[in-house]
Amino acid sequence: MTQKLGVAFYLKKIKLILSSIFLLVVAVIFTLGIFILINEIQEMLFVPDDSLMWTFNYPASLGIFIYEVYLILGMVYVFCKKFRSIYKEFRPRNAFMNKNRRSKFRIFIAINVMLFYMIISSVTVITENRIIDYSFLHPQGQVFNYDNIIKINTGVYGRNSLIPMKYSKGEFFYILELKNGQKVHLNRVCGTKDDEHDFLVIRRIDDKLVNRSTLKVSSMGNFERTTDYLDKIYTDKIQDILKNTN
Repeated sequence: MTQKLGVAFYLKKIKLILSSIFLLVVAVIFTLGIFILINEIQEMLFVPDDSLMWTFNYPASLGIFIYEVYLILGMVYVFCKKFRSIYKEFRPRNAFMNKNRRSKFRIFIAINVMLFYMIISSVTVITENRIIDYSFLHPQGQVFNYDNIIKINTGVYGRNSLIPMKYSKGEFFYILELKNGQKVHLNRVCGTKDDEHDFLVIRRIDDKLVNRSTLKVSSMGNFERTTDYLDKIYTDKIQDILKNTN
């Protein structure tokens, strides 16, 4: 009897581990899928034919993970009986709340439509001669020419950000500062023309700005950290950008 209980216990543990792995794999695939979908929608709606590259702006880009949470909760609810029983035990039993389920559903849909719109509209497009910044409040886009760029700040981060997923140690950054104080992070690339590598595109933009005598603050500090995760062909491109000064 004891042996049977032991076997059942281990089988239950194995089932739990396999279920957790399955949920993790599905969550990763779902995240990649929705990222690709949003990327395609952004390119279709906001990216003109003459664009060089476009960025997916932080922190709106993190909104993707909200849908991942929805997926995980939904799958846990479907596959985990214990979770369903806990939910049924603590869900509201108030008559008013139950009568207004349809209203709550409409509010939920409206909030998520606004959230999805905020995510897909957080795009900055860089072309040969202008920058177009889209956002929730500016769906038509704010247009800036290169004369509006007052400063370039570029280098490699020496430590991880205290803010989740903002940047990481050893990550290359290239930031354009505009006259209105707005900053455009070209290292948050979402896509490039003809799928050219983003470092090549940034180098061409950098050449154009340096030739226009745009103020550039560049640091080789922490450059060696890029070799921890990038091949030499890419670290050489970063080095070219950092050393390209006016």
